Amino acid sequence: MDIGEINFWEMMFRTTVTFIALLILARIIGKKQLSQLTFFHYTTGITFGSIAGELSSQKETPFWDGMISLIWWSILTILLSAIALKSTKMRVLVDDKPTILIHNGVISEANLKKARLHLDELTMLLREQSIFSVNEVAYAVFETNGELSVMKKPPFAEAIKKDTQANLTPPLCMPTEVISNGRIISENLQQLDLTEEWLLKKLRNKKVDDVEQVLFAQVLEDHSLYVSTKTNQSP
Repeated sequence: MDIGEINFWEMMFRTTVTFIALLILARIIGKKQLSQLTFFHYTTGITFGSIAGELSSQKETPFWDGMISLIWWSILTILLSAIALKSTKMRVLVDDKPTILIHNGVISEANLKKARLHLDELTMLLREQSIFSVNEVAYAVFETNGELSVMKKPPFAEAIKKDTQANLTPPLCMPTEVISNGRIISENLQQLDLTEEWLLKKLRNKKVDDVEQVLFAQVLEDHSLYVSTKTNQSP
């Protein structure tokens, strides 16, 4: 067997083992649609693939060193994801948080700068959702995956079967998360000009006595409260 054959079979071995390891690790890490990936997860995926590509094609790279690097990168990603599931602060640190670009029909120049967008980019994102007039928009949120979520003003909203009469009353607010995994999000309450006392009273009306029982709570457009408890029941 000559040197060329040795290099060929070494490459085949590297590629096969790396492919299997990549498949197993990807299954362990979990899956998200490409459109749901934040910038952090996107760059992590690129790095993950780069390590695997280097490992399978470059014989100068020690095979087991590269494999350890691939596995350790996966472990770090899993650990960070697990921490982010439990910690709101870690989620914000890793993925940032959604930015309101249009609030009650008014474009926020400060938030546009924060999101590093200019007006042409905002209107382009709106056109991608078949919205050609900013006047149609009540709220627009720049999500952490780079996409724009839009709530239209009532006169421009698409009709649904519940609509028997047109309701032209503007929403009091955009639906906003106020409790996440048993913790009150005070910043969001302040933005809505609501207090913790108001929130606790709403919870008591729904027979929830302890905030820690709440998995998720959201103030809706009419200032009513949606609650999902950790037992997956909505009082």
